[in-house]
Amino acid sequence: MIEAAHPTRRLYGRSRGKALRPHQSELMAELLPQLALDLSKPLPLRPDRETRLEIGFGGGEHLIDAAAREPDVDFFGCEPFINGMAKLLAGIEARGLTNIRLHRGDAGQILDLLPQASLSRVYLFYPDPWPKRRHRKRRFVSPENLEKLARVMRAGAELRFATDIDDYAAWTLARLRACRSFRWRAKTANDWRAPWEGWTQTKYEAKAMAAGRRPVYLTFVRQGD
Repeated sequence: MIEAAHPTRRLYGRSRGKALRPHQSELMAELLPQLALDLSKPLPLRPDRETRLEIGFGGGEHLIDAAAREPDVDFFGCEPFINGMAKLLAGIEARGLTNIRLHRGDAGQILDLLPQASLSRVYLFYPDPWPKRRHRKRRFVSPENLEKLARVMRAGAELRFATDIDDYAAWTLARLRACRSFRWRAKTANDWRAPWEGWTQTKYEAKAMAAGRRPVYLTFVRQGD
């Protein structure tokens, strides 16, 4: 839920799919409140640890594996879709993870509350492409959101972006290359054709590839001011 103390942003798309199973409902009622970020207080950043943010984690496959692989790193995850949140909570419970905090809602709220230069990495994987021209203003990659990301990412931090939609890849490249705060890291074609080391393939990506769509993996580095 969006905290009343903060302005409400309009979220587009579905927030709920098929009915949750009983245990998923229990996790939403009991575990999520323990892990949810309290937007009325300073966000729980630990100065001795890196903090990374995943925007729209879907079913949580990547976030779960990343947090399990690097237990000394803290992860914030944002996702408005209740079914994705329930799946992630089940994974957190099953693997006993203690380094993930969550926000069910708009990632922009978290970006607004984070201190300057507080993130060491941001993940944005397979965001909704909003393919219709009249809806493209809803895409997360926008000058406004890039400005917010630039504020909260430290110099040298990576923004990792993946999509299977050619138009969104071109859209993202155009806007990031026009943003002086970021540099595209690619030097060879393999730098955007191959995923990152330790990559976790999601169910969505597997379906996209089975349908003949080839993902691209873009890495942008936060420039020093």
